[in-house]
Amino acid sequence: MMHTFHIPVMGTCYTADTPIRLAPFGINSVISLVDDLLLERLRSYYAKEYQLPYEPIPHNDEDGRAHRITAYLNLVNTIVRNKFEKIQKLPFAKKNEKDRYFALLPESNPLRARYFEMLSLPNGAERKAIEEELTLAMKPGSIDVNIMVKLDRMPLNAAGEPYPEEFSDAKAALRGYALSDLEDSGIVFSAGINQSLYNYVSKFRDFYRDTSGEIKKKIIVKISDFRSALIQGKFLARKGLEVSEYRIESGLNCGGHAFASQGQLLPTLLREIQEKRDSLVDQFNASIEKYYNLMGWDCCCLLKERKPRLTVQGGIGTSGEDRRLRESYGMDGTGWGSPFLLVREASLLDDDTRKQLMESTENELFLSHASPLGVPFNNMHTCGSEVARLKNVAAGKPGMPCFKGFLQNNTEFTEHPICPASHQYQKLKTEQIKSMDISEKEKATMLERVYERACICHQLGNAGLIALGLVQADKAPQAVCPGPNIAYFNREYSLEEMIDHIYGRSASLVSKDRPHMFAQEMRIYTNWYKEEVERFDGNSDYGKWLDTAAVNLYESMDYCLKIAEEKPYPDENLASITTAVNTYRPQIEAARAELSMKSVAVA
Repeated sequence: MMHTFHIPVMGTCYTADTPIRLAPFGINSVISLVDDLLLERLRSYYAKEYQLPYEPIPHNDEDGRAHRITAYLNLVNTIVRNKFEKIQKLPFAKKNEKDRYFALLPESNPLRARYFEMLSLPNGAERKAIEEELTLAMKPGSIDVNIMVKLDRMPLNAAGEPYPEEFSDAKAALRGYALSDLEDSGIVFSAGINQSLYNYVSKFRDFYRDTSGEIKKKIIVKISDFRSALIQGKFLARKGLEVSEYRIESGLNCGGHAFASQGQLLPTLLREIQEKRDSLVDQFNASIEKYYNLMGWDCCCLLKERKPRLTVQGGIGTSGEDRRLRESYGMDGTGWGSPFLLVREASLLDDDTRKQLMESTENELFLSHASPLGVPFNNMHTCGSEVARLKNVAAGKPGMPCFKGFLQNNTEFTEHPICPASHQYQKLKTEQIKSMDISEKEKATMLERVYERACICHQLGNAGLIALGLVQADKAPQAVCPGPNIAYFNREYSLEEMIDHIYGRSASLVSKDRPHMFAQEMRIYTNWYKEEVERFDGNSDYGKWLDTAAVNLYESMDYCLKIAEEKPYPDENLASITTAVNTYRPQIEAARAELSMKSVAVA
């Protein structure tokens, strides 16, 4: 890797063209494969923009989803290679794109030091030799992709019958990526485990080592804890598949969907993963070698280094926090997401939404129940999607049209799944609740929970289409899913400003009073825990789960107090950790006591 950070997937559109923007400068980023119809519109746009051939792939194409994804990724790859090669062929001249490539690199990359050494030399043979050396060492950033593995809808054909299994949304997306011409790329599996999908990976040779020991398409697994890493690593190893990177993410201090841990805060999880890192290789070797032998492949290619990278993301906001994660916990890299929503050169976002994000505070940002998946979803009160949702509820027409159906998962009222955010579902559910023999207060509470669901599979793409002039803002409500961390970034930034901030090469872009990311995570988990207790319906198993979560939060907070006693890195507000523990621990204790009383009352 050229850089120590990557830009994770954000929404369905915000990083959909980020590789086109940043990969020529050696920066890795991730494209979401959820919405193939959105990617097709972007392919049409960028083919015209870069004067490349474009043949539409119709909706009724038999394997249209996979074909659209392959075509878009191939187009992005072509554009990135062309742009990178043009930069690579440039002479070294101050202020051109080639010099920018090297100036953006971190100090830890020896190429940056070599670049500045070259600049100090007069014209001559020695300088020319270093220029040639640097040019040959340049690499574009990786064009990575992301699949939410649980989004695996089985579409229906014209007769209303399901297609064969390999046409499910997740498998079609995987196939689209596997058949693309991307190399030295990675696919991120997020949001859980899908064994059927993992088995399907084994059908594509690009996920295995070639005779030289290289893997064209690497597997990156997003994990919440060590156990998750071990389970997924073992399952993939049975098929001879290696995990090239484990991407650790804070359960709640992140953007998009939020998957809460059972109270274990990020530093506790990182400590365990750091201590057990070697087992993420040793336990899988025999299974991988057995599979290669079974397939008749030469196992000599397995002699190459097989230590997976460990990276972490979720709420990082200063260079000091970045250094703590890499240096104190041995992480190989970090993911910086939401702050790049305020970097026009990096993300695809309309001006109005970007302005709302710049002006957002903790009051505008909230962990919502907007997702039809039933998973907490980071949201913003002022975004177009939330405004449209509330407007429809007030008009007595809750829900939204279901244009794409990626989140159709409910068969409560229909034979075939429909989306809980759709007009159809919310109308049927409203009628059911209103006919129940319960109090008006209970009905109001139940209806509020139904109406919380919003259209995110379609509306998450609108901001990008507005930005490119492909749809009108007043006809396309924009959903946005930033991490809470964006509340501390309050203006638009240049790419240089953000990267210099990450590497600590400039004055910090955030206030010195900004709470540490570990303190922020405590606040978010405390609010989440209190809401879970408030919504607790008496389920004894979940009550026990929540009680254990409180104990885990106490233990994590105790560990965080030890971190607060350490020497801070520059731009690291360790003092805020102690303040957070003193503030939030009593709130957890009070909520736990309330949980106990509710459990007794139900019993």
